[in-house]
Amino acid sequence: MLTQEIAMEIVKQTTNRLNRNINIMDDKGIIIASGNHERIDQLHLGAMEVLKTGKPLIIPETDRHQWVGVLPGINLPINFQNVIIGVIGITGDPTELLEFGELVKMITEMMLHQAFMAEQLEWKQHLKELVFEDLLKEDINQHSIDQRLELIGMKLEPPYQVGVMEIKLNPLNKNELIQMTETVFGSQQALVGFLNVNRVFILTTALSGNNMDKSLDSAIKQLKAKGFVIRIGLGSIVDKESYIVHSFREAEAALLLGEADQALTRYTDVETKALLERIDERTKQQFQERILGSLSEKLIETLQQFFLSNLNIGECAKRMYIHRNSLIYRLKKIKDITGYNPQVLHDAITLQLAIWVSQSKRES
Repeated sequence: MLTQEIAMEIVKQTTNRLNRNINIMDDKGIIIASGNHERIDQLHLGAMEVLKTGKPLIIPETDRHQWVGVLPGINLPINFQNVIIGVIGITGDPTELLEFGELVKMITEMMLHQAFMAEQLEWKQHLKELVFEDLLKEDINQHSIDQRLELIGMKLEPPYQVGVMEIKLNPLNKNELIQMTETVFGSQQALVGFLNVNRVFILTTALSGNNMDKSLDSAIKQLKAKGFVIRIGLGSIVDKESYIVHSFREAEAALLLGEADQALTRYTDVETKALLERIDERTKQQFQERILGSLSEKLIETLQQFFLSNLNIGECAKRMYIHRNSLIYRLKKIKDITGYNPQVLHDAITLQLAIWVSQSKRES
């Protein structure tokens, strides 16, 4: 628990404040951190005495000769969970040091406790990410998953749903982001972890669709309020652990195929686009060129806005800041060039599919 890295940080923090040399010794009496770097790795006889007796050791100038290589000062045991794990020594006149010696000891033990808690959080987080990795495997090792969940103190119960959150701007550290997200969903109802540097998975358990929607809405609002720039892709609800991988793949597809400015995209919103992704590239290329090949970028953009307006001429004209007669002229021109009428549902579907194919090619 008392590593050299932690010990050096404690020495740095306390030496600067007290303007005194501080040594920290491990449970064998070896100096592992000191304001005087030349003393590191030396055996400290005073620390050995503290470790042996469990009591503080005060060494005044008059008794210095009894301790080879030890300077005047005070040496106090470092306790962690009722065990002495090291010794902290402060060099100087003991009469001047006694008044703040216990304070230094308390600060040291507090920093150790914080480091321990951070280590525990990191360890638990690693287990969560391993559980999620296991759930995505072709052959699920249920025993391994159950063991890790028991260590985390969590159970997975249907229904399950996976969201993938992409972070473009993250003002917090990883642990703060995960804790904030888990708090929104409930620590027992969401497994949250990092897939890579800017992507986070959210696996919900025993959470209904309505509650999931409310939690997602709350999470998006809170994260945006904190300065996050995020997008979330959401997979379907599944009722078996073995289907979690399918919900995850759908969440990834939703993120890939959703609009760039849309905070939340459900797989059901892009399912048609996702089906198009399964068609071979040559077939898609031929289809797109046959339908849109002769259209200008201006007319393709008009089509996109027309479809986003649900084939409503008035709304589309307003969206594009053009007169409705200009829009009608463009739609007629599209029909003349392609042979497909954007105002007829069957033809509009063909044109929309061609646009989606064109967009997917540009994105890839």
